[in-house]
Amino acid sequence: MWLDLAQALCLVLVIEGIIPFVAPARWRKLVQSMAQIDDRTMRIVGFVSMVVGAGLLFLLK
Repeated sequence: MWLDLAQALCLVLVIEGIIPFVAPARWRKLVQSMAQIDDRTMRIVGFVSMVVGAGLLFLLK
């Protein structure tokens, strides 16, 4: 189980590193625009992301 978790975290790092590597200027603009989003909206986006991710994991297993 711990190996699976470590592999999943490594994969997250690889996937999240693709956009800043390929398009650093667009990544910088995205981060700047995200800094202007209020906390409530950011929490909703995070929650939806977690639910979608958990749902996809459920469907894949």
